[in-house]
Amino acid sequence: MVLPEVPLHRSLLFRLLLTSVVIAVCSVAATAWLAVQTTTRAVTEARGHVLSEDTDILRRLSGFAATHPRWDGVQGIVTELSRTTGRRISLTTTSGVLIADSDSQGVRPSTQASAIVDPLHVDTYTSPGAQFGGIDPRAVGPYLLSDADRAHLRGLADKRLACLRSQGLDGDMEETPSGRLIVTGAEEIPWDCADGKLNTPTHSEQTALDELNGLFQSCLGRHDAFLSLPGSERDSYVQGKRIDDKYDEKARNCADEARRRQLGPYVAPVAELYLGDVSRSDPRFDLSTANKIKVIGVTGLILALTIAITSVVAVRLVRPLRVLAAAAQRPADQHIRVPVTTRDETGYLAAAFNEFTARRERLEEQRKAMVSDIAHELRTPLTNIRGWLEVTRDGIVEPDPELIAGLHEEALLLQRVVDDLQDLAAADAGTLKLHRELLSAGELLSHVAAAHGAQAEASGIALLHQVADGVQMEADPVRIRQIVGNLVSNALRHTSAGGTITLTAGQTDDHVLLTVRDTGSGIAPEDLPHIFDRFWRAEKSRSRRTGGSGLGLAIVRHLVTAHGGTVTATSDPGVETVFTLHLPKPRRAERHRA
Repeated sequence: MVLPEVPLHRSLLFRLLLTSVVIAVCSVAATAWLAVQTTTRAVTEARGHVLSEDTDILRRLSGFAATHPRWDGVQGIVTELSRTTGRRISLTTTSGVLIADSDSQGVRPSTQASAIVDPLHVDTYTSPGAQFGGIDPRAVGPYLLSDADRAHLRGLADKRLACLRSQGLDGDMEETPSGRLIVTGAEEIPWDCADGKLNTPTHSEQTALDELNGLFQSCLGRHDAFLSLPGSERDSYVQGKRIDDKYDEKARNCADEARRRQLGPYVAPVAELYLGDVSRSDPRFDLSTANKIKVIGVTGLILALTIAITSVVAVRLVRPLRVLAAAAQRPADQHIRVPVTTRDETGYLAAAFNEFTARRERLEEQRKAMVSDIAHELRTPLTNIRGWLEVTRDGIVEPDPELIAGLHEEALLLQRVVDDLQDLAAADAGTLKLHRELLSAGELLSHVAAAHGAQAEASGIALLHQVADGVQMEADPVRIRQIVGNLVSNALRHTSAGGTITLTAGQTDDHVLLTVRDTGSGIAPEDLPHIFDRFWRAEKSRSRRTGGSGLGLAIVRHLVTAHGGTVTATSDPGVETVFTLHLPKPRRAERHRA
């Protein structure tokens, strides 16, 4: 069958390229997706980290403004924050006058303020505890207690705490930004401990509170409400009678306004905060148009390189396959070899192809030689028979008993050649049937020696046999006699008068050994590898009548192989030749033949 050469190669190359491109695309896509996800996560985390730093900066500066009436001394805090966060920090007034800057050049890092620093207008994210009124809880102003008041309140707090613990209650002290102490932990203060002294405003607090209530009442326009101490998270801003929601909203607004007016002189003026770029060399990546173009360009370059490299590799891979395909499509009688240029699977395939070609060439040569030898083996006796019959038919020779005996001998030679060919054909086809029996090696060799004894005696050759005790084998009795008989016949033809042929049988742990040893002419070392080939003869000029058909040893090898054994030959020319059969030992118990 002739395969289409070009489409086959193109199909293989196309599949290699397609597979590589698909793998490359998937790899690049997966890598790009992972890179984008990782980068996005890193950018998000970096932004969150920067946002946390910005919040901390604003909180620190708002705390300074809440506890100082001016911005004097803020430069140290700005420098410290810039060093710890790596940010460029600049503070200016609302009119643009520079207050402090972490950069010695004193130039604002941007044209737009990042935040407004105003402790009287903050949010809960900037200053925890500023839920009420948006005022930084650290802005206490006139409510800041003196050391004497702090000591007095601590004594009262210690007394209340001791009272709670004496009644099996737990509690703790918490100090507010103004210095006032609050006892926490107990859900309800027992009557014995609730003396009211701890929550009573000090003289300075009462003065500030009176001022605050004056501002509050002035805004509200009423005189039936008052404000509690600032800083107590348990109390509302407005205590007293509430008429409706509209009144409550106005009261809350007035309370916030009153607090801011009272705290205004005690906090720093409103300032604008400018934050510059991060000084650390953190990687920044975004999916802008330029970056997308870069990603697409790099991806395209990777794909192009992948396709180029794959093409080179595919061509190198397909080239020897193309040579193999071309060689396989050549006529069978040309026996083309291909060069082995690599040591990979393709090289192994080329070497196997060459070996197969060489084997096929040898088989072809053997087939031609066998056909020639068969024709020659059959032609000789047929020519003799035809010649004698023609001269007898023409009356030239009388058909006497001697002539008839010669013709009979030629017919027997033909029959032997045909029988040998039939045995070889059956062995080659795997149809050779064996009828195995448990045999005695001694009996086998005795029968073979008796069958060839007359011929050996007529040739002046001593035919001996020696067998160890108890040697048995499992074999086909007819075929095993044929094997040993062929070896003995071969030995008789090559042993001169006065020589000796010895048949022996022994055994090892795994095998039964049968040997045929003769003191004949021997076999040359260069001929030993060929003695089991069909129609092979060491002496090409020897006649077929004295040399046999040339199939005996080939039949021996096939029959021994069919029994699961091997046959070997050794020879010392002019001294002796030994043929040894290695047959498997019987595995079943000894039984008598029927």
